[in-house]
Amino acid sequence: MKYVVAIDSFKECLTSSEANEAVRSGIVKTDPCAEVDTVMVSDGGEGFLDAMCPDSRVRCYAHDAMMRPVEVEYGLSGTGSCQTAVIEVARVVGLEMIEPELRNPLRATSYGLGEVVADAWRRGCRQLIVGLGGSAVSDCGIGMLQALKKAIFSARRLPDFAAFDTTLLQQLQVTLATDVTAPLLGDRGAARVFAPQKGATPEMVDLLERKAATFAEAAARHQQRDCRHQPGAGAAGGLGYAFMEFMNAKTEAGAGLVLRHNGFDERLKGCRCVFTGEGHADRQTLMGKLPAVILRHAQGVRVPVVLLAGRVDGADVLLHQGFARVVDINAGCPADIDPLCPDVARERLQSSVARLLEADRRTK
Repeated sequence: MKYVVAIDSFKECLTSSEANEAVRSGIVKTDPCAEVDTVMVSDGGEGFLDAMCPDSRVRCYAHDAMMRPVEVEYGLSGTGSCQTAVIEVARVVGLEMIEPELRNPLRATSYGLGEVVADAWRRGCRQLIVGLGGSAVSDCGIGMLQALKKAIFSARRLPDFAAFDTTLLQQLQVTLATDVTAPLLGDRGAARVFAPQKGATPEMVDLLERKAATFAEAAARHQQRDCRHQPGAGAAGGLGYAFMEFMNAKTEAGAGLVLRHNGFDERLKGCRCVFTGEGHADRQTLMGKLPAVILRHAQGVRVPVVLLAGRVDGADVLLHQGFARVVDINAGCPADIDPLCPDVARERLQSSVARLLEADRRTK
């Protein structure tokens, strides 16, 4: 029997690779002769680099969102002017890199991301693939632009566009991997939707919205175009906007990009069942999140999909949309044991899969 395992990361608990291995162990425990193909996946956030570029890495020094020195890995492929850099924003200015008590979107800066882009440029990269999820910033990419040294910033941290030469930036071919379709501003924008998740108070949100609007007005006058309303401009605290406005970046759904890169459709051939999952499965799972994308691919070749999650709300809706099984791995477990403990999550993934397959075997 062949199984494909493609589990998204469980936030602040397990990586995609770790979750996949736990499920693989559960399968072979019940079926030692099973063929198990594990696929590292990501929607552009945590785990993007591992899923896109597991082997070819380079390192550089940069700064995190709080301007603390960090050593950063990013992917590198190709040679000469055809080199492509694969950058995971969450590894540079990621929210999980910042202690909860220090998270402050008014202070957080994307400067370190600019340092990584500059390092890739110096190595000859002219193509970038950037995973935008999991950032701690809400600065519209101003810090990144500052680090790229193409702008002179005033005391208000807004660029003097008269001295802003974007010619070199236009030479970059940038693909943004994101499942966020939000514009930069407004009720669905970067500040109002995402900044509270990064520690912003209502007062901070209003200030961030005003700063973003001021920056976008100045940028539009200088660039003679306006990307603030583009889908994805609000991704990663407005980093999507900066890449679009100044580097002509294009967006692509992160989950689909990763699955295509890893030949997912080909790997479904001969597969009996797909196991996918995420930390919390609910109605939003169906709104383009990674398990839903996997479901769509598998349905195209009539392969059943089992959804595993640390928490499940609305299982009936998920089943109605086509998942063969929806499993809450923590259902019925002792409440005094932390489900976010990695060892606990691994054991529960493994045992849930083993029980499911054993029950399936007994009914045949």
